[in-house]
Amino acid sequence: MSEPNPYRSDEYEWGPGQQPGTPGQPAYGYPHTPAYQPTLPAGVPVPPQHAPVPGPVGTGAPLLSLGDITVVGDQIITPAGPMPLKGAVWNAMDMSRTEEKMPTVAIVLAVVFFIFCLLGLLFLLMKEKTTTGFIQVTVTSGGKHHSTMIPARGPDTINWVMGQLNYARSLSM
Repeated sequence: MSEPNPYRSDEYEWGPGQQPGTPGQPAYGYPHTPAYQPTLPAGVPVPPQHAPVPGPVGTGAPLLSLGDITVVGDQIITPAGPMPLKGAVWNAMDMSRTEEKMPTVAIVLAVVFFIFCLLGLLFLLMKEKTTTGFIQVTVTSGGKHHSTMIPARGPDTINWVMGQLNYARSLSM
């Protein structure tokens, strides 16, 4: 592999030829850039130095997020557009329900163990709780209104949402 190509001819070179111009000058369309990237003493490339770009007012870390409603700085960001945080009205409505039923496993175990002893009837005391539904959170501010639905994962979801809502109300004062 270190030997020269025996099939190479000097009359034709495949690919682009030498750009017209003087050596050391950039050719048309190519800016002159140094052939090396400056490094720190440890060999780490120096990051490019740019002036910080100021963002819109109110950007930063989110203070609160409920569904697709986010409180950032002094405004509320929603898909309906930004709203002022000052004077916002927050509401929540619990549209979830928790059902309690006897699982099928309890009935099967009660029948199986009833044959062996009467203690199998204790399996009929097993209960299973399932929570379904949503919690609707609405915010109104600056002439705009937005509503979001938060799925209820358990019976304590409403307590978590109301805690977040009370925090949002305290920020709105």
